[in-house]
Amino acid sequence: MTTLYELTIIHAPIARCFDLSRSIDVHLLGNVHFGEQAIALEPGSAGLISGLMARGDTVTWQARHFGIRQRLTSRITEFNAPHAFQDTMLSGAFAWMQHDHFFRQLPSGFTLMRDAFRYAAPIPILGRIAERLVLDRYMRNLLRERNSIIQQVAESNQWQQYV
Repeated sequence: MTTLYELTIIHAPIARCFDLSRSIDVHLLGNVHFGEQAIALEPGSAGLISGLMARGDTVTWQARHFGIRQRLTSRITEFNAPHAFQDTMLSGAFAWMQHDHFFRQLPSGFTLMRDAFRYAAPIPILGRIAERLVLDRYMRNLLRERNSIIQQVAESNQWQQYV
């Protein structure tokens, strides 16, 4: 298992950063080159495809990574607005994945957003080698890209169309 940490300081209030981080639509802004989309597995299924996620909500993401179309379904398993939420993989390419999102309002008025992203590759020994050689950097870059988009939207007037 690997844990990646990422810190982002955003010049915006904590509630705005929290809401943008749980926005499916903002998430999709940062992953267009992977063809990522939120999909409904079945017509009328309970999974969300847009809007703000809350405790118990599920989302199925579909994207192309390493040239392969993949799906990952996750559920919001912890929710403490506006300070933290957690999403946990229900099905997907990883053996296990959990992503904690933490938010803290700084005295300066900025918000500190901290990610703790934990995952395990599906094949025990080969998976651990893949984590170290490829996946750690790849996943860290995805986190940074996502956080950069959240920061850009939060620090502009765009945020109003997503919350």
